[in-house]
Amino acid sequence: MSVEKLEGKLLWEPSMLFKEKSNMKQFMNWLLEHRGQTFETYHDLWKWSVTNIEGFWSALWHYFDIKAYTPYEQVIKGRKMPGMKWFPGATLNYAEHIFRNLRPSDQAVIYESELRSKNFITWDELNKQTAAVAHYLKSIGVKSGDRVVAFASNIHETVIAFLASASIGAIWSSCSPEFGIQSVIDRFKQIEPKVLFAVDGYRYGGKDFQRVHLVKQIQDQLPSLEHTIVIPYLNSSPSLQDLYNVTTWDEIIQQHHGHPLTFEPVPFDHPLWILYSSGTTGKPKAIVQSQGGILLEHLKLGVLHIDLKKNDRFFWYTTTGWMMWNVVVSGLLAGATILLYDGNPIYPHQEVLWKFAEETSMTVFGTSASYLNACMKAGIKPGESFNLQHLKSIGSTGSPLPASGFEWVYTNVKKDIWLFSTSGGTDLCTAFVGGSPLLPVHAGHLQARALGASIKAFNGNGEEVIDEIGELVITKPMPSMPLYFWNDEDGTRYYHSYFDVYPGIWRHGDFIKITEKGSAIIYGRSDATINRGGIRMGTSEIYSAIENIPVVLDSLVVDIPRANEESYMPLFVVLKEGEQLTEDIKDKIKKNIRENCSPRHVPNEIIQVKDLPKTLNGKKLEVPIKKILMGTPVDKAVNLGSLSNPEALQFFVEFHKTLVNKC
Repeated sequence: MSVEKLEGKLLWEPSMLFKEKSNMKQFMNWLLEHRGQTFETYHDLWKWSVTNIEGFWSALWHYFDIKAYTPYEQVIKGRKMPGMKWFPGATLNYAEHIFRNLRPSDQAVIYESELRSKNFITWDELNKQTAAVAHYLKSIGVKSGDRVVAFASNIHETVIAFLASASIGAIWSSCSPEFGIQSVIDRFKQIEPKVLFAVDGYRYGGKDFQRVHLVKQIQDQLPSLEHTIVIPYLNSSPSLQDLYNVTTWDEIIQQHHGHPLTFEPVPFDHPLWILYSSGTTGKPKAIVQSQGGILLEHLKLGVLHIDLKKNDRFFWYTTTGWMMWNVVVSGLLAGATILLYDGNPIYPHQEVLWKFAEETSMTVFGTSASYLNACMKAGIKPGESFNLQHLKSIGSTGSPLPASGFEWVYTNVKKDIWLFSTSGGTDLCTAFVGGSPLLPVHAGHLQARALGASIKAFNGNGEEVIDEIGELVITKPMPSMPLYFWNDEDGTRYYHSYFDVYPGIWRHGDFIKITEKGSAIIYGRSDATINRGGIRMGTSEIYSAIENIPVVLDSLVVDIPRANEESYMPLFVVLKEGEQLTEDIKDKIKKNIRENCSPRHVPNEIIQVKDLPKTLNGKKLEVPIKKILMGTPVDKAVNLGSLSNPEALQFFVEFHKTLVNKC
């Protein structure tokens, strides 16, 4: 079937029983019983949720029985974005809402990695180890508002360290150990952490990566750091003599075992964690999100939109440097068992995650569009090779899943499965376009806009459009929007990141089309942020990684969406006069990016150019070049009168013609 005919094809519809048993339907029943409100369709419910925001978010508060030590005075104070306050007066604790699901002997976390065989910890053990770590943190003077960071893998110890941090009101932040060391330091140095959790190393794709020497570099670069806890992961007894103020995970658990888990009540808008989203200039933005905002948003996302129940086994392939790790942990809010996998998803073979799904009786399989596309290209058929009888849904995010990827799932994984493609952002740590268990699945389409997310598509004039591609904007506030950026005292950087194009309206930086039937299609980033496998990097980080290579005078990188696989990321470089781009220079560039940014941001191709087009004030044309390489005519992509060297555009016009077979 051609791409044109496949786009929008009906692939699945929920049965009446599926809909009636869904949490979304139960919520609608609750609204009828307790609020006297009737909604015939999901879209009717969505319209109400973004029209009566006080009514909707207060309904979630009571439906989920939020435990507050002091009540809220009002739902929202002020309506102007940014600057509104949610549930002022209320005090609560995010972690407490996880442990109210305590079922001592049930499995809370199932984990596996290239270093560890499949195992689990019970809710009782999760409680006891969280209590031990929390008591340790308090014993070394960690208080509410202090920062606790992790340079750690997607393992159960990292989850426990986060829950312990949240329980005492400390502020959490994490980076994956595969990050380049400068990227880690650029993130953590901004927030001045008091405590660091770190693995000694990890294994990926069958190769071992030592990290103790990098932990030492982090210590040396963070003068605020007072204590470091090493989690023995690669080695059972790692050599730690070069580190200072260090203890091991096992010592903490043994020495602080037996203390009860308690919870520090904090205001609704007390910081829970700090995530990072890079702009195109400067250091990565340190995004601060609240305990209460994330609690409500992730209950809504996990329980209503992903339909998690206490008997579910919830998985999303992620690292600790991607917001999906935070979403996975929040699966515990629903009482579900969360599944962690640490390692290369295609090692030692392409089907390793499908094998993990079978062996864990996985019910929700979350992954990236690029992974599903890779499975499709490899020609594998998980439905024939594995027993996936427990699998009820597949979630996809990270980049747009093409229509062919949808069809592959229904042909080769399972015919009767709910496939929900989602799109959201680190900035709100949620999906604001995605799944609904009440709606059908159409190839290439995200089912609907999420409850409480007033998503619209704006054309170039700032007007709402339907069935046209436009800028994704959010016109009403949501509680998981950032409280602020760290070290952005007057809010200038926060404002210019989202609100300077449409004052009072959040501009997200994605292209979207909202269809007449309420579904949506995402067309990738409308800005210059590079999102590879869920790890977002600003272009400035990539430029910084190669600026110390003397032969490279200038560079420009863009990320071009491709229909059936991961995006195409070319790096254009200007070299010193007389120099030619050799394999040795390419290798140096790739090595620097791999070590200082991440392996995922190594470019697909490095191309030498004579000159890079720039504005009259010297700014690089990242977004216009991206548009030209996606087929936009030059006069539509850039104002030629604003350029100092418009003749440099011609190379990119010609280069676009060569991309027909690449993108």
